[in-house]
Amino acid sequence: MDPVFRALADPTRRALLDELFRRDGQTLVALTARHDMTRIAVAKHLKILQDAGLVVARRRGREKLHYLNPVPIRLIHDRWVSKYTEPWVSGLTNLKRDLESQMEKIFEIYIRTTPERLWEAITDPAIRQKYHFGASVESDWGTGSPYRLGHSAADRPLMEGENLVVDPPRRLVQTMRALWGPEAEQSGTSRVTWEIEPVGDSCRLMVIHDQLPEDAPSELYGGWPMILSGLKTWLETGETLTTPGSLMYGGQR
Repeated sequence: MDPVFRALADPTRRALLDELFRRDGQTLVALTARHDMTRIAVAKHLKILQDAGLVVARRRGREKLHYLNPVPIRLIHDRWVSKYTEPWVSGLTNLKRDLESQMEKIFEIYIRTTPERLWEAITDPAIRQKYHFGASVESDWGTGSPYRLGHSAADRPLMEGENLVVDPPRRLVQTMRALWGPEAEQSGTSRVTWEIEPVGDSCRLMVIHDQLPEDAPSELYGGWPMILSGLKTWLETGETLTTPGSLMYGGQR
């Protein structure tokens, strides 16, 4: 938590986050043009935000784009806010929805585990159920094979798709078609990429949800911060999250 609070303490860095909140996926040149600073100064501030996990950089061709990563904010919420006041839960959920309004979303988190254990947690039905709103995943995990995400209280799958790239324990690329509601189903097929990179005794997990239609409802991608927070909690402590959002689908249709 310390790097996150140090990064947020500086007004310049908060202004950069505000700019990415307004329009996600900006280059260093674009961000510099909107602030009275040199490109080197902006790059230093972005580096601090990246080290804190609040900003994620991703290359697209010759450009390097910067995106907001709401996962650290979600972790702060899970650790403190939900224990004290329920209205904050609604407020941060609305903030999360606003932050995730673009059509390509990137989420990053560091988990103290091995790549093999993290891959197992993503692909094993029983483990997935512990942090993915009680839903389990089924697939033979071959390239080109189908997968389904289901819940015991649902009459049909909540999600389905195809495994485009299966490279354990490093990379998993899947199409995603949401089936849990009419609005989500009308959004068609998007793509989710899981990228695992070992870092010391931990792993850097990046989830990229892209190919979203312009009118995609936030319910398609708004749950990722809570899912990844639950994944980290379970792998590091063996416990499941008990925040209101993480329990909202328990035992329900």
